[in-house]
Amino acid sequence: MTKPLDPEMFDPVCPSGLSPIRVGDKWAAMIIRCLEEGPRRFSELRIPLRGITAKVLTASLRTLERDGFVVRTVCPGPARHVEYALTPLGRSLLEPMNFACAWMEEHWEELLDAREAASPTG
Repeated sequence: MTKPLDPEMFDPVCPSGLSPIRVGDKWAAMIIRCLEEGPRRFSELRIPLRGITAKVLTASLRTLERDGFVVRTVCPGPARHVEYALTPLGRSLLEPMNFACAWMEEHWEELLDAREAASPTG
């Protein structure tokens, strides 16, 4: 059994859109992080991804599945459910993502300053 996801695992102040390195859509990297410790049900993924709609989560998962990063498994039984898990290809993204996160932390202020300077109101 995989431990529950932390509802606060993603800081709402840290927008994923600030990352200059992106896999898939806005939510893909966070979904990959949620699947890092093992398979998850759709409802489990929605806990730390509070800002995502069911429609967008479904679309993101389908894209990740299409690209070979995630596998979708229908679990049989009386309480039939679907689980999502990283494939070996998806798991291979974890190390580069760790480097990207470390780089972002190191350059956070510069990224924020550049975005602010480029904004129409900045």
